[in-house]
Amino acid sequence: MTKTTKMNKGEIQNVPESASKIDAIKQLIFGENMQAYDSEFETLKNDILSKKKEIESLLDEVKSELLQNIDNLSTDLNIRITELENSFEDKTDALNKNKVDRKLLGELFTTLGEKISQ
Repeated sequence: MTKTTKMNKGEIQNVPESASKIDAIKQLIFGENMQAYDSEFETLKNDILSKKKEIESLLDEVKSELLQNIDNLSTDLNIRITELENSFEDKTDALNKNKVDRKLLGELFTTLGEKISQ
């Protein structure tokens, strides 16, 4: 069962009764141009999908580079911290060598005082 519908320019088209009203309205408004529009939309859709894949690829590349840079920075920081710790330890060792032990100095003065008094 088909229903006859008039088009804008007096064209007659058979539309199945089971077709939705929206499809019938689209057919009345766009007619033969509908295939061209569908083709253009499909082209746009494919273009958008390819751009999306390209952007995702670039994002993955940037993410990889960022992670690598963070890892390099972390390594550099660890090296510098280790160098600073070593430098600090060396300087504290040097200070400890140059520092006068008060207890030992007191014992030496006591011994010196006892020797002088004898």
